[in-house]
Formats: sequence, C-alpha cells, structure tokens
Amino acid sequence: MNGIKGILFDKDGTLIDFQKTWFAIGDRMALKAADGDRVRADALMAEAGYDFDRKCFRADSVFAAGTNADIVALWYPEIGVEERQAMTVGFDTFTAEEGAAASVPLPGSKDAISSLHGSGFRLGVATNDSTGGAEKTLLALGVAQMFDAAYGYDAVANPKPAPDAIHAFADLTGLKPSEIAMVGDNRHDLEMAKAGGAGLAIGVLSGTGTRETLAPLADVILDSIADLPGYLASA
Repeated sequence: MNGIKGILFDKDGTLIDFQKTWFAIGDRMALKAADGDRVRADALMAEAGYDFDRKCFRADSVFAAGTNADIVALWYPEIGVEERQAMTVGFDTFTAEEGAAASVPLPGSKDAISSLHGSGFRLGVATNDSTGGAEKTLLALGVAQMFDAAYGYDAVANPKPAPDAIHAFADLTGLKPSEIAMVGDNRHDLEMAKAGGAGLAIGVLSGTGTRETLAPLADVILDSIADLPGYLASA
C-alpha cells in the first residue's frame, strides 16, 4: 500500500457530482451578480468556467478550482476590500447551505468511504469551498462520522494548491505527509499533493479534470473513488 495510512479527498467532483450539484447554484449566484440580467449572468458563468456548448464546467476554471473569494474578485472587480470580504462571507453562507442541500453523491462514493474507513484509513477533506460547506455536505451525505477533519479555504492560511491542508491533516493525525494520499479531479489537488510531499497524488475522472490535464501530475488516475479501495489494497 506504499505506506499510505491517511487519505485527503477533494470534495466537488471527487465525492459529489460537480455538474449536477453546482450548475443551478452557480447560476443563481451569477444572476444576483448581474442584477437579474440573463445575458450578463450567462457571460459571468462563462467567465467563471462554464462551457455552455458542452454543458459542463471547464477543468481548472475559477468555478471548478477556485474559492468564493476568487469568484467575488472575478465578478465584482470594482468593489472595495471590505465590501468584497462581506460579499465573500455571503457567498460562503449561501453555498454552504445550498451546496449541502443539493449535493449529489457520485456513484459508489459512499461505499468506498465506508470501506476505506473500515480498513483503518484516516480520512479528511481538503476543498476550496468553505469549511462550513464541506462539513454540511459530509453530514448531508451521511458520512461525516467517518472523517477526522474537513479543511476549507478558510481553515488554512493558504488554500490549494498550497500544501497547508496536508500539513494540517498530518499534524492532526500524527501521520507523515508521505503516509497521506491526496485524491482530486483538478490539477490544483495534485499540485497540493506534490507541494506537501504527499505519498500519492491520485487523479479521478469523475469531475471536471481529464486524463490529459491530470496525467502530468498524477501518480495514478482512477475513474472515480469507487476504484480506490481496490487500488490501495493491491498497491
């Protein structure tokens, strides 16, 4: 098993279906930012990474990989620092509640989490969503009790692709970074794994990333985390 004893998961596109969960929520955020102007809202969605032709979010786009602070900075470039911070808090609250309520688990993800937890792996989440959003989503999925911690962008000094969440999880669990696997569907997940000295950088094709975008950074690429217990058992 390459000495892996802990696993950090990205949330959106790794544990839950990114497209099914987030398009409607993002669209409502964009409509608010556009003051109800449908054409302008569509332009904002495209700017943040939604491909209307393919009906999906682009890999490594602001919406797929960034934080709510990044979205506010993109959509409200003219506002001041205090207003931007207040807007970000509002977005965090909105996405935490709505994202958890709308979260659609990826096929096989809950069984995989249960299997890994039962095998003794320490489990955590590292996401560029808010910490509250991550915790509410784990509760909504019925798997919160199997996780040691959830780290949102607001739980660490520097969010992904910085290695802060890996170091925090290592400190919490007593594991070395080399004993932790990072699993995610975007390049910033794998960049964090490399920066933090994680033992494995595992890309999954269940989100917005593709084999082409993930391959340069991944130690292994799986279709989804449904394949993870079998992979770790045979590694």
